[in-house]
Order: sequence, then C-alpha cells, then structure tokens
Amino acid sequence: MRKKERYDGIIEWFSKEMPTAESELNYSNPYELLVAVILSAQCTDKRVNMTTPALFERFPTPESMSTASAEEIFPYIKSISYPNNKAKNLAAMARVLCNEFGGVVPSDTEQLQRLPGVGRKTANVVGAVIFNKFVMPVDTHVFRVSNRIGLSTNARTPRQVEDQLTANIPAHLLPLAHHWLILHGRYVCTARKPMCDECGIARWCRKREQDLKTQQRKSVSEEK
Repeated sequence: MRKKERYDGIIEWFSKEMPTAESELNYSNPYELLVAVILSAQCTDKRVNMTTPALFERFPTPESMSTASAEEIFPYIKSISYPNNKAKNLAAMARVLCNEFGGVVPSDTEQLQRLPGVGRKTANVVGAVIFNKFVMPVDTHVFRVSNRIGLSTNARTPRQVEDQLTANIPAHLLPLAHHWLILHGRYVCTARKPMCDECGIARWCRKREQDLKTQQRKSVSEEK
C-alpha cells in the first residue's frame, strides 16, 4: 500500500468517526494546562487529573507558584512519577514565566521551550491545544501508533515521527490528528495487546498487513 493511500484512508476514517477530539487532561486556563502537561510526562492523564485539583487550589496562578519552593510543591505531586524533578521544574518554570513573560503563557513554541521542564513535546501540546498551532506533538502513544500503522517509516526518534506526520497531514488537521493518534493508542492500538479486530483503521495498518502476509505464507507452507 502506498503511503498516500494509507494517510488518505486513515484521515478520512478519523474525520468521519472522530470529528472532535480533545485532551483528557483537566484544565481551565493555559497555566493549568502547562502544569498538567509537565506532570503528565511518563504518567497517565488519569493520575494527573487526580493530583491537580489540590495543587491548583494551593497554587491557583503562576504568581503563587513562583514564590513556592520545590519542597512546598512536592507534597501535592508526590503520587506523580518523578515528583522531585517535577517539583523543581514547576517552581523554576513559574519563576521564569512570571519574570520573563509577566505570568502569561506564551503562544510561541520556541518561547515556551525557554521555560524549565518544557521540551518540544510539551511546547507543542500547549501550542496545539490552547493556541491551535499547526504542530504535531509526539508522545509515546503517537510515536508507537505512527510507527506501527505505517504513518512513519524508519523513524527512530519523536522528531523524525513529527517531521513525517507534519509533511503528510494537512496543516489545519495537525492539532486534531494529534488527539486522534493519542486516543487510538490509549484505547485501541495499545502497547501490549492492540485490539486489531476492533480497529476501524485496520485495513490501512502496515502491521496488520504484514501479519496477514505472514499468516498466508505460513498456511501455504503447512499445506505443502
């Protein structure tokens, strides 16, 4: 199957079956989303959503967090993965956000990456979700699904996956496609036991195509 056919089929299916898709992180403003995304690294959205209400009650604004130490933030996020590092990053992030950006989360992804604890993926998530930037954040789900179903080829890094997806998905669909791939990877194309028989895009999946060919060769071999 040619790459264009694969992309066209998958995009058409998602556009019809999932015309709207949103982040599963709970937030009410850019600051809260930024904090939630920082906390979500190597952690589930469900766990983050269980943690942030008390955190935001104690630190409702960047200004309130900017005056806190990592030790003060830690008790509120101790159930999150890597709480020590994330507490340090949140404290430093809030200080830089207030000192350099007046407490306003910047819309520019390059400026976002100047904040401690904010890498390319986090910046792209904030840009896509809050500011509808035409960017493609690549987390573990997007990376796995893209490589498995064949949207990316020989991609060994998140940036390589990002570049291939950005080159083949219409720009205006990138923020939405990000959520398509995350949710598909979270609930259907899971890491250990992908539910191929229940997958709506199985007909365009490279891994499924390869598995069927392997089964056919095995059947022919057994018949001989």
